[in-house]
This record gives sequence, C-alpha cells and structure tokens, in this order.
Amino acid sequence: MASSDGESGDGLKVIHAGLFRMGTWSMAKAYRILDFKTFHGLDEPTRKDWCLLEEAAEATWPSAPEARPRPPFTRSDWDEIWGNEYDAVCDTAAPFTLELFKAYPDAKVVLVQRDYDTWWPSFQTEVIDKLFTPFFDLSIFLAWHLVGYRAGHAMRKLVFGFFDAKTKEEIGAHGRETYDRFFREIRATVPPERLLEYKMGSGWEPLCGFLGKDVPDAPFPFSNDQKAHSEGVEAKQRKLYLAMSRNAVLGVMGLAAVGASWWGFFWN
Repeated sequence: MASSDGESGDGLKVIHAGLFRMGTWSMAKAYRILDFKTFHGLDEPTRKDWCLLEEAAEATWPSAPEARPRPPFTRSDWDEIWGNEYDAVCDTAAPFTLELFKAYPDAKVVLVQRDYDTWWPSFQTEVIDKLFTPFFDLSIFLAWHLVGYRAGHAMRKLVFGFFDAKTKEEIGAHGRETYDRFFREIRATVPPERLLEYKMGSGWEPLCGFLGKDVPDAPFPFSNDQKAHSEGVEAKQRKLYLAMSRNAVLGVMGLAAVGASWWGFFWN
C-alpha cells in the first residue's frame, strides 16, 4: 500500500514519536486508514528486520551491553531498515526519532506523550519485565541458534541503549530522566511547523490537518494497547516456539541419522 503522497521508497513521511505503551497500535491503524504504509512492531518483522534493528541500536547506542562496534547509521542505512518500504513508523522506531528526523528532515513528527506515572507501570510490565527473566535468556539463546531470530537481542540492546543502562535496575533508575529528555529533545530539535503534539482522544481533525489529509469517513481507531500488545507478543511467541521445536526435532533426527551411519560404518 503506497502512500498517496508518493511511491514507497521516497523515504519516511511520518515519524511517530510516541514510546511503547503510548497508544502506538491505535495510531498505526490511523496512519494506515490515511493511506500511509506503516511499520509497527506488532506486525511481522522478518529475521532480517530484527537484525537491522539490532544494528541500528548498536550504531545509536554503542555503550549498550554486548553492542558490536559499528559506525552511526546514515540515510541509506535507515532506508534499508524502514525508509525504502514504509511511509510512517511507530513503536520500535520511536526511540530513534531524533536520528530518523536527521535522516528525513522533510518528514512530519507526531508526538504523543502519556503521563509518566501512568505510563511507566505499563511499560515495565509489558516490556521490561518480559525482556529480563531467566526464561527469556534461554528463549533468545534458542531462538538465535535454532531459527536465526534476533528479536530478543535487538530489543534488549534498544532498551539498554535508550535508557543508558547496563542492568535492569539501571533502566528503572534512569526511567524518569530518559522520559523527560526524550520529549524535551524532540521539542527542541523538530521545527514547530513539522511537529504535532497529538493528544489521544482528539480524533481525526488535528492529525489530518497536520498531515494534509481529508478526514476519513470512519471512526478514529482505538485499540486496548496493553491487551493488543500482550496478545501480539503471545502469538509471536507461539509461532517462534513452533519453529524452534520443529528445527530442534529436525536437528535431533539429523544427529540420529549421522549416528546411525557411523554405527553402520563400524559394524559393517
């Protein structure tokens, strides 16, 4: 679905500067209704997408634990991960807002800010607590070695880097400071004519006026982000576990076949 403003590949037109758990799924649906091809992390990123996201996190936050040295991303790097395919980006793209705006200075930035005291518990429950458990350590190890899936590695580096942290405890300690700095720097960097501070529940008019779109004959989409996020993550986990189980079985069968051939070699 190409944007009516141009063909896909022209670069990003909309950068959604709302962090995880700030209505990003509803906003992604709204951008799609307005005919912007939109990326959201609850969709189906490929293995390559996650590898590129991990590289972006390493390039943006080289101090993140286990980050491999690499130069800062250029416009062509951002094009490869999002700009060549999408018109608008949400969710996992939001922490990169300043880097993306530098690469796409003609893009429009939509800022959604949720009150910190209500946002942080949701973010901690749905993101941090799920990324940092002993079971998750095992899951990302198996996901990488059985199916070549780097989502867990990418998300950990993104979260560590964004919060300038090296432990789960430091993420919490830096939470409020990072939140304040993120929104302050966006307001200081993005020119007023290219920035919309959108409040959830405001409907179509301010968003369409800012993006130069007609108000659609459809209600503004609303999704229970916490429920949608939990269901989306669980669905992805089921698919991943199925793929891991299948590959593990194939691996065991392969080892058994090799063992049988060697057994036959020695006994014949």
